[in-house]
Amino acid sequence: MEILEMFGRIMMALFIGALIGALGLPVLLIVALNGDFQFIGLVIAVVISLWLLYLFVDIDLYKKPNGKRIATGIIAFCLLIGAAFSVPHYYKESFAKVDGEVDLYEYEPFTDSDKLAQPDSPSSFKIENDLPKLDGATALYPLYAAFTEAVYPSGQYPPYDPAFSKVVSTTTPEAYNRLIEGKADIIFVAGPSSGQLKKAENLGVELKMTPIGREAFVFFVNSRNPVDGLKSEEIKGIYSGEMTNWSELGGKNDEIRAFQRPVDSGSQTTFLKFMSDTPVQKPEIEEMASGMGGIISEVASYRNYKNAIGYTFRFFAVDMVQNNKIKLLAIDGVEPTIETIRSDEYPMASEFYAVTAGSDNPNIEAFIEWIVSEEGQELVERTGFVSVK
Repeated sequence: MEILEMFGRIMMALFIGALIGALGLPVLLIVALNGDFQFIGLVIAVVISLWLLYLFVDIDLYKKPNGKRIATGIIAFCLLIGAAFSVPHYYKESFAKVDGEVDLYEYEPFTDSDKLAQPDSPSSFKIENDLPKLDGATALYPLYAAFTEAVYPSGQYPPYDPAFSKVVSTTTPEAYNRLIEGKADIIFVAGPSSGQLKKAENLGVELKMTPIGREAFVFFVNSRNPVDGLKSEEIKGIYSGEMTNWSELGGKNDEIRAFQRPVDSGSQTTFLKFMSDTPVQKPEIEEMASGMGGIISEVASYRNYKNAIGYTFRFFAVDMVQNNKIKLLAIDGVEPTIETIRSDEYPMASEFYAVTAGSDNPNIEAFIEWIVSEEGQELVERTGFVSVK
């Protein structure tokens, strides 16, 4: 009789376990489909804890000496193990991404945006028909949005809708793709990468680059980092893996976390030109969900850890992101400022371009001539860049 009773209790325990697991399965599927993989361990721990709770009640563990303490300890330990899968994720998320997205709608032309540069008087050049399709880097959107407001007819030009808008920002890599494929007429970007040049060559497209302004390529660290500046060779040492601790550079005894940007982005292309023949160590990567629920690996976005270092362009960091928890480093003893860019003292200042690829739009040449004219260059300066004249 006791054997049958024990068998029955075992079968009931297995049935309850299967039932709880079945109830938890939809939650696991939702978590997986949403890409929230950090929750999987916690969901499993909750399912196991509920089953353990049933078992402890079934065997009257709570009525035994120290039973409540033992049961509570076991369940708490199980939940702690599950939480260990998600806590690191949220700890990482607590550090702000510095080179993440900004809301470009704040700079959209003809929306009374107070963030767009305004000329002293109406432009002497206007385009009413055959509007060139513009695209470019996120950091340069405020500039060519100001060009648009000065020259284009009033209308709607949403920055994230290439199917509708004549003026968008799809980021540097996609802007080059769209230009080479004939989907954009002018893009505003840093110089092309070797891969972008190769793609243009393979498709028989010639890229014409017109310098329209100057900008500083900057490296930045957490504002609490005692290091205020680095030599060019020290930066190369960091990104080649030769220098791995901030104590080697006058900082604290912390391992250096050197972040990079995705291939073909404007900042990564500029960075690789800076590194020249110095080998670049493999960047930090992070795994994330793809559109079909799989896992892909991408270059990790800069997170403002106390021991991190990253790079971008000065205007993006100072005027668009406006993050006071980072600081720009002086390079070879020179701060990245408008004055040092203009005087060529800052060693990592470079030109950015209006790039074309043989479009038959009749207004392209005249538009670019206006951009490099006194009126266009006034908007370059007022936006926050350095003119080429």
